[in-house]
Amino acid sequence: MKKEAVILLNMGGPNNLSEVEVFLKNMFADKNILTVKSSLLRKFIGTMIVFTRTESSQEIYRELGGKSPIVGHTKKLVAKLQERLGEDVLVDFAMRYTPPFASEVIERLSDEKEIEEIYLIPLYPQYSTTTTKSSIEDFEECYFQSGGRATLHEIKHFFQNEKYNEAVLQNITETLASDKASDFDIIFSAHGLPQKIVDAGDVYQQHVQKHVAILSEMMQKRELKFQNIHLAYQSKVGPMKWLTPSLEEKLHEIENKKVIIVPIAFTIDNSETDFELDIEYREVAEEIGFEAYRVTSCPNDSDLFVDALQEIYTKMK
Repeated sequence: MKKEAVILLNMGGPNNLSEVEVFLKNMFADKNILTVKSSLLRKFIGTMIVFTRTESSQEIYRELGGKSPIVGHTKKLVAKLQERLGEDVLVDFAMRYTPPFASEVIERLSDEKEIEEIYLIPLYPQYSTTTTKSSIEDFEECYFQSGGRATLHEIKHFFQNEKYNEAVLQNITETLASDKASDFDIIFSAHGLPQKIVDAGDVYQQHVQKHVAILSEMMQKRELKFQNIHLAYQSKVGPMKWLTPSLEEKLHEIENKKVIIVPIAFTIDNSETDFELDIEYREVAEEIGFEAYRVTSCPNDSDLFVDALQEIYTKMK
């Protein structure tokens, strides 16, 4: 009988076009995303955002084949990790804003009567209240409301994990192919946050900066010497001030017109990588006159990422 479970947590993405509205509604109902104190005001703002963004968001997912790639990649990752950890450990995943929700996964866990320890691993390398905290809170609230009695363990971040960073470097090397790193600039692109969330104490920006420093040192040791290393932020929404520089600003700023983009805040490819980075910003780069614009894949279900998750789980025990 299985006595332990490893549950991977992520934000999720629409599994079909009808789920786009569900995704947006759940995201903008999250008090960690819309940080206004009044629940009524949050509901009003969220409703307005959903009304104005649903159709344009559906167009994005149409270009991606009618759904987000995140669930498909995650299922492959879960299968590999399950094989690695063996039959004594149950491996599953829960999404924050789209199926499979935490409640569905917890119902499956209830069928495993002997599970005594549950290890929660949010698939966000850096900690943020908007991602890590939100996903952990959601799962734990659902679990205890269900009457679950297993001991819950959680990890807050893993950007310092060497095996994970090896997975990131592997993708950079594969994207570079036979070309010289010295001919390219590299931009680590992190999902942006409103400045007010950082000012309120969110450590995300600090973690992103530390992560870039770690990867820069690892690249130096491996003779991956790019012309310049940059950090930028993507996905700004609305009129308020967000973390800077934006990726578009950075693309206009750099002189070298050969660039590799690394989505440093994502472990699994999704609309922000496959559409925003690989399509929208590629168009920006082409308009500016870039000779080469390349985007690395996320670690997804790579063997090195599986190695990292196995190590993270083992160290949590």
